[in-house]
Amino acid sequence: MALAAAAGNQLLPVTPLLGVVVAVLLAAAVAVAGWGLLGHGHAVLRAGLRAAAQLAAVALVITWVVGSLWWSALFVLLMFAVAVRTAGRRLTAGPQWVRAAVPIGAGVLPVLGLLLGVGLLPPKGLSVIPVAGILIGGALTATSLAGRRALDELRQRHGEVEAAFALGFEERDARLEICRTAAATSLVPALDQTRTVGLVTLPGAFVGMLLGGASPVQAGAVQLFVLVALLAVESVAVVVVLELVARGLLGASPPGAVG
Repeated sequence: MALAAAAGNQLLPVTPLLGVVVAVLLAAAVAVAGWGLLGHGHAVLRAGLRAAAQLAAVALVITWVVGSLWWSALFVLLMFAVAVRTAGRRLTAGPQWVRAAVPIGAGVLPVLGLLLGVGLLPPKGLSVIPVAGILIGGALTATSLAGRRALDELRQRHGEVEAAFALGFEERDARLEICRTAAATSLVPALDQTRTVGLVTLPGAFVGMLLGGASPVQAGAVQLFVLVALLAVESVAVVVVLELVARGLLGASPPGAVG
């Protein structure tokens, strides 16, 4: 406990001044979003306030759940459910949003199962919760971005979808041909993060382990695992959400749908 407190003080001391600075930065973000006519001023404010409330709640809850593997598993399921709802609502307003569980689960579950199965991830709440959270967060981002870009591309290029139908393409193949490239760009953030790690940024897992007393080699190995695991999870999520969109199973029915 003392080591964790010392690590926290090395990074950012938790004082009233920190709260004031966070509030000023949030106000600046809202003001700039409004001034720049980005259309997200209120969303930035809501996101910041929600983050503060949610982190406060999680800080209280997580110290209690990590002591039990079963409660930790339920907490991971809660994170998964929130991710599914968030990604699904980004893609459709209808009941189809629950299908976002497929790409997120397809990316996260095999990796998490592999880590637990081979013993690299100890079956303890303090280990499972942060790793599962990182993987679910990556799958959420990939699913949202890939799904939105695929649907936008199909709407904007519906004439090309119709032309592909006329050339004899199957519905699924025609839609994939049009939207695959745009959806694949959702992997760019993860690729850039992996390519520039250690040169442009020092990610949280690396810094956190160093502050917790791990050696630079240990911290680097864990961070490498996190980055590669995220690439695997997000790649699977993108492929699966593309398949769902191409088959009209997620999001509004793509332009050019027949029958």
